[in-house]
Amino acid sequence: MPETPRPGGTYPLAGRDTPRIGYGAMQLAESRVREPLAVDASTRLLRRALELGVTHFDTAEFYGGGEANRRLRAAFAPYSDDVVLVSKVGAVHVEGANPPLVPAQKPAELRAQVEQNLRTLGAERLAVVNLRRVDGPPGIVAEGDQIVPLDDQLAEMIALRDEGKIDGIGLSSVSAEQIEQALPAGIACVQNLFNLVTRDDDALAVCRDNGVAWVPFFPLGSGFPGAAKVTDQPAVQEQAARLGATPAQVGLAWLLAHSPNVMLIPGTTSIEHLEENVAAGGVTLDEEAMRALDAV
Repeated sequence: MPETPRPGGTYPLAGRDTPRIGYGAMQLAESRVREPLAVDASTRLLRRALELGVTHFDTAEFYGGGEANRRLRAAFAPYSDDVVLVSKVGAVHVEGANPPLVPAQKPAELRAQVEQNLRTLGAERLAVVNLRRVDGPPGIVAEGDQIVPLDDQLAEMIALRDEGKIDGIGLSSVSAEQIEQALPAGIACVQNLFNLVTRDDDALAVCRDNGVAWVPFFPLGSGFPGAAKVTDQPAVQEQAARLGATPAQVGLAWLLAHSPNVMLIPGTTSIEHLEENVAAGGVTLDEEAMRALDAV
């Protein structure tokens, strides 16, 4: 039988040996530039990802008010053991707001969000739930009674894990100090803004040294207005041309090469781009490329 593809190699995620290239479902639910895919088109896309060896699917109830979750359910439910569902809590969707999110950081709100994710996904448990902190920009920021101590939130996440509703606890948008504070709770992954042009290697180092998966969101930049794009960098374009890869593949390959605990969740609504992203796991950056990219 043919070997099961493992794009980018593997790294442990909540006890599962998981391919390092996954898929982020946010674009299935919302976009500033186009209408969401039809359900049958998103089903084809998601099933193609699984065929390519992608098993880590990142989502959240607040992506389109549950729309991303509904697309995953349409494609995969009832779920096989091959599908690793990872969600996020800490905010709720508000239709018409800009951005369409408000903080929901209280422990009871985190529990309600986990349970709503389970209902919308049609799942019995989640592999990981990332606790999205909103301590400062970019993005939404907690005020008033939404400023909640991290330890109080972790206590609720531990209770959810003990009840079997989640397998692993993740963190999102946190500092190196907050990661160290949370380590005794048992942290499966950290999902932070990180790419070739926006780096926090102190937080990454804490995760690497403690066996915690590092899952960068916006791995190619440009997620927030005015943010730099990795693919616009001359060094990225030059190395892509030299290596016969696309600039996006070089940006993703740099992340994989930067640290062994990096796991990627690039999103797309295009099967062609999906296949390109997965193929980044086979792009080898030589010493010349790494020197040029590290200097960006």
